Amino acid sequence: MSVPDYMQCAEDHQTLLVVVQPIGIVPEESFFRIYKRIAAVSQVNVRDSQRVLYIRYRHHYPPENNEWGDFQTHRKVVGLITITDCSSAKDWPQTFEKFHLQKEMYGSTLYDSRLFVFGLQGEIAEQPRTDVAFYPSYDECETVEKRIEDFIESLFIVLESKRLDRATDKSGDKIPLLCVPFEKKDFVGLDTDSRHYKKRCQGRMRKHVGDLCLQAGMLQDSLVHYHMAVELLRSVNDFLWLGAALEGLCSASVIYHYPGGTGGKVGSRRAQGGSLSAEAGNRHRPGALTSNGINADTSAEIGRAKNCLSPEDIIDKYKEAISYYGKYKNAGVIELEACVKAVRVLAIQKRSMEASEFLQNAVYINLRQLSEEEKIQRYSILSELYERIGFHRKSAFFKRIAAMQCAAPSIPEPGWRACYKLLLETLPGYSLSLDPKDFSKGTHRGWAAVQMRLLHELVYASRRMGNPALCVRHLSFLLQTMLDFLSDQEKKDVTQSLESYTAKCPGTMEFITLPDGLKLPPVPFTKLPIVRSVKLLNLPTSLRPHKMKSLLGQNVSTKSPFIYSPIIAHSRGEERNKKIDFQWVQGDVCEVQLMVYNPMPFELRVENMGLLTTGVEFESLPAALSLPAESGLYPVTLVGVPQTTGQITINGYHTSVFGVFSDCLLDNLPGVKTNGCTVEVIPALPRLQISTSLPRSAHTLQPSSGDEISTNVSVQLYNGETQQLIIKLENIGTEPLEKLEVTAKTVNTKEKLYGDFLSWKLEDTLSQFPLKPGKIATFTVNIKVKLDFSCQENLLQDLSDDGISVSGLPLSSPFRQVVKPRVETKPINPQESSKAGDFSHVKTLEAILNFKYSGGPGHVEGYYRNLSLGLHVEVEPSVFFTRVSTLPATSTRQCHLLLDVFNSTEHELTISARNNEDLILHAGECQRMAIQVDKFNFESFPDSPTDGTQFANAKQLEEERQQAKGLEINSKLDICWKIPSLKREGEASVEGVLNQLVLEHLQLAPLQWDILVDGKLCDCDIVVNCKVGDPIPLEVKLTNWSKHSVGPFALTVTPYQDYQNGVHNYELQDAITFVGSNTFYIDSVKPTKDSVYFGALLFLYTGDFYLNIKFHEDNCSRELPLSWFCLPSVHIRAMEPMVQTKL
Repeated sequence: MSVPDYMQCAEDHQTLLVVVQPIGIVPEESFFRIYKRIAAVSQVNVRDSQRVLYIRYRHHYPPENNEWGDFQTHRKVVGLITITDCSSAKDWPQTFEKFHLQKEMYGSTLYDSRLFVFGLQGEIAEQPRTDVAFYPSYDECETVEKRIEDFIESLFIVLESKRLDRATDKSGDKIPLLCVPFEKKDFVGLDTDSRHYKKRCQGRMRKHVGDLCLQAGMLQDSLVHYHMAVELLRSVNDFLWLGAALEGLCSASVIYHYPGGTGGKVGSRRAQGGSLSAEAGNRHRPGALTSNGINADTSAEIGRAKNCLSPEDIIDKYKEAISYYGKYKNAGVIELEACVKAVRVLAIQKRSMEASEFLQNAVYINLRQLSEEEKIQRYSILSELYERIGFHRKSAFFKRIAAMQCAAPSIPEPGWRACYKLLLETLPGYSLSLDPKDFSKGTHRGWAAVQMRLLHELVYASRRMGNPALCVRHLSFLLQTMLDFLSDQEKKDVTQSLESYTAKCPGTMEFITLPDGLKLPPVPFTKLPIVRSVKLLNLPTSLRPHKMKSLLGQNVSTKSPFIYSPIIAHSRGEERNKKIDFQWVQGDVCEVQLMVYNPMPFELRVENMGLLTTGVEFESLPAALSLPAESGLYPVTLVGVPQTTGQITINGYHTSVFGVFSDCLLDNLPGVKTNGCTVEVIPALPRLQISTSLPRSAHTLQPSSGDEISTNVSVQLYNGETQQLIIKLENIGTEPLEKLEVTAKTVNTKEKLYGDFLSWKLEDTLSQFPLKPGKIATFTVNIKVKLDFSCQENLLQDLSDDGISVSGLPLSSPFRQVVKPRVETKPINPQESSKAGDFSHVKTLEAILNFKYSGGPGHVEGYYRNLSLGLHVEVEPSVFFTRVSTLPATSTRQCHLLLDVFNSTEHELTISARNNEDLILHAGECQRMAIQVDKFNFESFPDSPTDGTQFANAKQLEEERQQAKGLEINSKLDICWKIPSLKREGEASVEGVLNQLVLEHLQLAPLQWDILVDGKLCDCDIVVNCKVGDPIPLEVKLTNWSKHSVGPFALTVTPYQDYQNGVHNYELQDAITFVGSNTFYIDSVKPTKDSVYFGALLFLYTGDFYLNIKFHEDNCSRELPLSWFCLPSVHIRAMEPMVQTKL
């Protein structure tokens, strides 16, 4: 016997072998449809008996194997069923002849045969025949199963007769010697009458009868015969047949112990187990009746249990039988099949190590020269058996050998498809799967070197199959999953091969479906490059949207005040699912930053790298990058534009590397750090771009709030100078600009500013709104720098050396600067003058202009944007007021303000005040200017210009009041300077240089005294003319501008004459007389009220007279300052009457 049946199992010993073959030309589909129906009748209950016949069908069986039918009867073809297609009666004789020829092939062993004819109708088909069945077509053959059952019953009759015939002990008859084919020549010339020969014949016949009993369903009888055969054959050392008897004994015992079978055919074994249920039930019921009503022999059950081998003994007997088979070179097939049967039994018993020993023995059994197909079958069955006992890697090893055998060089047409299919089946044994997700979690499983070899073989088989898409997929899988185990040279080789394949067929993210239905998942290159972190970036500061604060619910936080709350605990998902606290804007370019790493030993080119998103329509703008070899962490920014509003989730990124397109999802990258991947996209907003008339600044403002400045400009101004800043507002977005608010904030300065640093009129700009996309509006800002104009005390000595008479107090301001000494009386050489600038100090002012704007759909939703312009102003000193004092004027309501002005610039400068001539100052020169000013009624100011609650103490309140006074005085003085050579001008403020004493001198007394003579107000140089002898009315009017009531007062009017030599004559009783009393009594005057008192004078002589008004020193007058009682001087000129002049 040369062809092994690797599907053999122990229970096959009880089956009858029936061959089903076609005759003539029969469609393959039709043949196998009938074959399946025939094979379905695999067991038949024998009539009037509890025995069951089991049938094993084969559509192909080598005739040489049939010659071993005497050795083991289940190898003998006892039935033949032929199927033919005959459409006409004239073809029938030829068809029937072929049937007889087919029977002759197995004629020596056949019990019975049948011919199924399809398509023949008529007289021939109507003739009743037992061995031929006629059917009109393959669809009209309902009785096939019934014919097969009848056929099997006929086989049983023959089988039973043979069993009875050979089981009967006929002592007078000579028992024939059963032989296997290779023994026939060895027994020629033997003494057939010897006792040894007879025992051999008896032993072999006993073994043969045991086989027939087992096939006939008589398990207990077969066990008895097998035991007897073993004893007889062991005594004559007939090892080959002794092995067969032991194997038969094992098979019967296996059938008894494992009614479900050992072959793994669940359907057939389940039916087989069901057929034994009745017998197994009776096994425990002594005295039960059979179907014939006869009491069963209970001794048979006892004998079966006694003769049956235990599960352990079964394996021992298998080992013994296989050792006997191994003594015969021509019994290699029998030995191999016995090993396979033993392995199947051990698999049921879960004795894997012993089973592996049997399989190892089967591997080394030498058979004849096998064909390539037989080698493939052998290795495949070995693989399957190793799989059954749990040796998965060993199973994969033999499966791979079978795959390689499919493409052996000796095969004219290698079966690459079969090779590829078998290689795929080896993957689980080597801990490989074609899903890259299985390699992204935990440590690597399996031997990487073997896995890489297997993947390379899959690539090669795919290429020989002519399927480049499969090559790309397997190479991509190799590169993705085995990257850590590849050497630098292997990485280069694999990538070069991959690029050559992708040039013909680019790698995609589509599933590849194989012909057998297996789907190969896509392989994204998540390691080319390796991504360590993903961070969604906020928009630039100038483009970030801000939500307008609502009047209702303003500043209400939605966050819980508790560290942990079970109510909101369910919403705390993974970091990747959390929502980010900033927004993106529809239509604006948004950025996501990836930190990537190139693990390859060469430069990695990544093309078409973009974002994968869900939730919002998103236009991804792909990027291409080139990463150096083993680059380390490298930042990559991917951009895109959301086209709609809502919530957008960044799911991952897509790349094209080596011609393979990959969609890399963040969910499949457990090691990636992220700040969240979901962000809200709000409706579109306009975009504002600003440009100015000033140059850009090298200084970058860093406001304390952390806001970024989009543009910085700088300008150089002299202290007190004003310059216009023209800003162009251009709408570079796609939405109209509808709303604009401008605010300013001074930052990073310790200088004290006077007046408005920045001022503008927004109405002119808003008149150009709404600003359509692409349009430009202008906005003008006035920059006015007005710092402290006071000077330090170290200059006072230099100024006093010039012999200038200075009165008043020196300045003491915290904002003074070192300035140049006078050069008017102390000329310096050019070398010294070049150093004059060393005494000057440039001060810096910085401010931020904030543009808050909105428009379009975003404005409807309540969003706006901020754009900031940084302004850097360098302030050079222009003039300084080194000393300030006052002198009284001729009028009580005026005084002279004396200012020492110092030119700190290097240019000639003119300075002027209201109603004063221009004063020319050379560089470094100091001169005094006197300005006559009206006194100020400071008492009309409120106690606090603003809400008093913002001042911490009375000192701050006083400083605020003093500042308001300085502003009022400065506005009246209107001091300006000009530098003609530079055509620059500005104002000089005295707000920071006025001390308290000067302010008091400049302040009107709260009590306003008005004296009228003859109805004319007397003050300053006013001279009232009157006539001698006429009474002159005299009025004294007191107006109370203080906050409290004043009075009563008493004042006396005393006339005198001034001789202009320092001598005053008060003895004028003969020249002037009062009409009434010369003392006026003034009652209490309430705040803001006035009181007028009248009197009269009579001049007796001509001349110039003055009135001296003195207050009585009483309690009321002592409580008030003396400055409150400053009355104007009265000058009266008495002249001759008009009549006298005419005469």
